[in-house]
Amino acid sequence: MTNSADLHPARLPGYGDEPFTHRPELLNERSFWLVHLHNWADSTDVEELLYGADYEAAGAFQRRLFEQADWPTFTIPLWAGHRLHIVYRTFEEDEGVDYLLHHPDWDRVELLATEEGHFMGPGLSWPELVAAAGNALPGGTTTDSHARLLLLLPALGDDAPPDDAKDRLAAALRARAGADAADTLAAALLEAQGLWGPARWTTTERGVRINDGEYSVRNPANLALSRDRLASVSVALAP
Repeated sequence: MTNSADLHPARLPGYGDEPFTHRPELLNERSFWLVHLHNWADSTDVEELLYGADYEAAGAFQRRLFEQADWPTFTIPLWAGHRLHIVYRTFEEDEGVDYLLHHPDWDRVELLATEEGHFMGPGLSWPELVAAAGNALPGGTTTDSHARLLLLLPALGDDAPPDDAKDRLAAALRARAGADAADTLAAALLEAQGLWGPARWTTTERGVRINDGEYSVRNPANLALSRDRLASVSVALAP
């Protein structure tokens, strides 16, 4: 796994000057992935598949992760200079994980999804997720497609993943999270899809990708992004 701090944010406009820290070493920790995916384990059976015998260890790791003052941040570069940032927001009593999209020319970051008490999402369709995971562009936290896929997975909501989605997710779960029953776990995770569940994606006449998710900023029926910002997001995330 290669990594670089070249694109690591010091500041994200519209998000604030926060203590972002570059922590690529966390991606080598099984416990990190168990914590990162825990909101997608929506039942006791799925939790058992995900955690195995490491439930208590994952809980202890999660407490340590969110008790620190710095904010672990992971960056995935996209084409044309766009970037996805996954930020562990460790505010006491307001912790969460934010999925952000930015370009150096933008005057503000776009919050695509957030995992917290007042959650928001989905922010990504399956084609957008795998395109970002597999682009192999340098300069981010990692070029490893399995790690990238799992980093972005909690922002997903898609009611029509392709036939190979389960196999791709299972491969990532085996490689990064050490999942024993990876195929069964992948199928269960894709069925539940975390805090907001699957959403239906469509493309407008202007070529803008939108969804019908009740909690998504990419759903024009919500208090969502403006038309122009929805279009910018679609361009940035285009598979």
